Amino acid sequence: MGKVFDFMHPEHLAFIAKQHIFFVGSAPLDGEGHVNLSPKGHDVLRLLSANEVAYLDLTGSGNETSAHLEENGRITLMFMAVEGPPMILRLYGKGRVVLPGTPEWETLAPQFTMLPGARQIIAIQVEVVKTSCGFSVPYFSYEGERPTLQQWAVQKGEEGLVAYRQEKNTLSMDGLVTTIGQKLSTNTL
Repeated sequence: MGKVFDFMHPEHLAFIAKQHIFFVGSAPLDGEGHVNLSPKGHDVLRLLSANEVAYLDLTGSGNETSAHLEENGRITLMFMAVEGPPMILRLYGKGRVVLPGTPEWETLAPQFTMLPGARQIIAIQVEVVKTSCGFSVPYFSYEGERPTLQQWAVQKGEEGLVAYRQEKNTLSMDGLVTTIGQKLSTNTL
C-alpha cells in the first residue's frame, strides 16, 4: 500500500494542488519537547520544483515550526484526500524560515498572494515523498475558507502584528528561540 519516492512525481504535484488543507509537523531533537502539528488553509502553498515546496506562514498564537526548524530543520507536510479516491501523501524534508526583508524573501514572496498577517515563508527541500492508502479518511466537502484569521490581522494592523509577534512568536512552548526571536535579539526586525 505505502510507496516511497525520491521526489514528487507529476501525479503527486496534481494531488497536492487539489487539496484545500495540509498539516505541518515538526519537533525538537531532545525527545522531551512537544511535537507540533498545525493545519494550514488558504492558498498559501507553492510547489516550486519536484523537490521544493514553500508556504506563506500567517501570524498565529505560536511559532513552534520556526523554533524547531532553527534547532534541527526537520519538517513533514501531510496531505489527505477527503474527496475522490483515497490517498495520504507526506513530504519529509529540511525546512528553513525566510523572513521579510531578506534576499530570499525577495525571491520567494512574488510567488504568493500576500495575505494579511503574513509573517514568514517556510521553504522546504523535500527529501522523501511517501504515499499511503488513506482508506480510513472520511469524506468531507469543502465549503470555503474561514475569514477570521485575516480579519484579525487587518484589525491588528502592522504595528499591532509586530507587537503581537514580539510577545507570542519569539519562543516555542519549550523555550526554543524562533527565527523572529533571533532577529529581534539582534535588533534587525
